[in-house]
Amino acid sequence: MITLYGGPTPNTRKIAIALLEMELPWRLEHVDILAGDQLTPEFLALNPNNKTPVIVDEDGPGGAPFVLWETGAILLYLAEKTGRFLPADPASRAICWQWLMFQVSGVGPMFGQLAHFAHYASDRHDYAIARYSREADRLMMVLDKRLGEAAWLGGEDYSIADMATLPYLRRQLTERAGQFPNVDRWGAAMLERPAVAEGMTVGVARAETIEGGLTGFTDAHRSILWGDRQHAKR
Repeated sequence: MITLYGGPTPNTRKIAIALLEMELPWRLEHVDILAGDQLTPEFLALNPNNKTPVIVDEDGPGGAPFVLWETGAILLYLAEKTGRFLPADPASRAICWQWLMFQVSGVGPMFGQLAHFAHYASDRHDYAIARYSREADRLMMVLDKRLGEAAWLGGEDYSIADMATLPYLRRQLTERAGQFPNVDRWGAAMLERPAVAEGMTVGVARAETIEGGLTGFTDAHRSILWGDRQHAKR
């Protein structure tokens, strides 16, 4: 059994999609980041970086429990564990890694910064909003070009690179439909997969913090996520 620690965020959903696609037994342990669950001693014992998601695999390497964080590492671990959704050919495998790293180093951080300054910063910063909006546009153009060349991000086969990327494009696919036709085609194909559709519902009872529009967001939440409580010495 694998326990997935997380909540209604794109990063947790990408791991949920992988677990469902790989047909691994798993359960969700909800971590409410707005309440500060990620700052408790219990959670910090799993991830000293106080971020979700985290997995605990009771049947880890050698049969011992295994704790892992960082979504790129988790996806690679699960793909290696099951022998699925990661190409066997060395060149194709490296291309899959490339697009996985593109997501974890580019799409995730840049889209996250855009959401932060557009929806959650206590003051409006026009320069930051313009800077991250333009970078989000550029990344979408890169994705659209790639998906005009190949069926999936890693090539001709669906892979963990696709699982990693879709959750961050949820708003792009709905609010910007038609602007990036190759991304639209890929997104539709992704959402037709039952595991993807189910994985995208993780934490659906609460609006996604990363996507904006969360009601009742306060300075106390800012302190937990980015302020004094986040940066307190532990």
